Amino acid sequence: MKRDRYLYLLILPGLLFFFIFKYVPLWGLLLAFKNYSPFLGFWESDWVGLKYFREFFTSPDFGLLFRNTMAISFLNIVFFFPVPIILALLLNEARLLMFKRFVQTVIYLPHFLSWVVIVGICFLLLSQGTGLVNNLIVQHGGKPVPFLTEPGYFWAMLTAQSIWKEAGWGTIIFLAALAGINQELYEAAKVDGANRWQQMLNVTLPGIKSTIIVLLILRLGQVLDVGFEHIYLMTSSPVSSVADVFDTYVYRLGIQNGRFGYATAAGIFKSVVGLVLVVAANRLAKKFGEEGLY
Repeated sequence: MKRDRYLYLLILPGLLFFFIFKYVPLWGLLLAFKNYSPFLGFWESDWVGLKYFREFFTSPDFGLLFRNTMAISFLNIVFFFPVPIILALLLNEARLLMFKRFVQTVIYLPHFLSWVVIVGICFLLLSQGTGLVNNLIVQHGGKPVPFLTEPGYFWAMLTAQSIWKEAGWGTIIFLAALAGINQELYEAAKVDGANRWQQMLNVTLPGIKSTIIVLLILRLGQVLDVGFEHIYLMTSSPVSSVADVFDTYVYRLGIQNGRFGYATAAGIFKSVVGLVLVVAANRLAKKFGEEGLY
């Protein structure tokens, strides 16, 4: 440690971040087992055991929350997760450097916009009364489409917004992985008569397979974490039946209604499911000969 003291000094800010914001708050998980009262304090509040967990799992809201959360997460995995890979592969095939940099810049930009701005743009474009899209539809003899108030459109709209905002940023990791592929493999493939498509299938994709698997494992760990801010901003009364997820439920009961123990129990359930999925996916990856996450 004395020899590498400067290296340890470099990682100190990261260690402090995780200690302060990830490990210190773990004591708050005890709220899930206590009938917390601000007047009695954290340690003096009555111990209730698994009461809140039983109440949460038997609640009529649990099935609805689980369905909505899993549906949104499934759509993100199926439609959003492959998009950065496809974009990275397309950019990797671009030969004009100026064009490649221009496209990269354009698709990165939405990442730096907050969800408030993204949702605001969506409302300006798609609102039924004054939205630009509906105005164009009416001008061409059609009827306004309730994009923002029709439950059937809600999940697709969330997925499309996530793709537009974050897909470009996600390409950074895959472009870095593509840059690490040995160029001699491409030369050997050309000698064997492989065209560009065959090179991509037999050299490029196998070269970034481990990166794809690691990111997929990490994504599975967040399967119940579908983005509180995004969904909260998009939620309205007409779409509440398809918009209520674990994150918004915890916020509503824990912060707005003051049921801290019940909300903490719901949060622990999310974390445990994420942990189980990460461990299972990692073991499955190793079973098929991949490195996995750890």
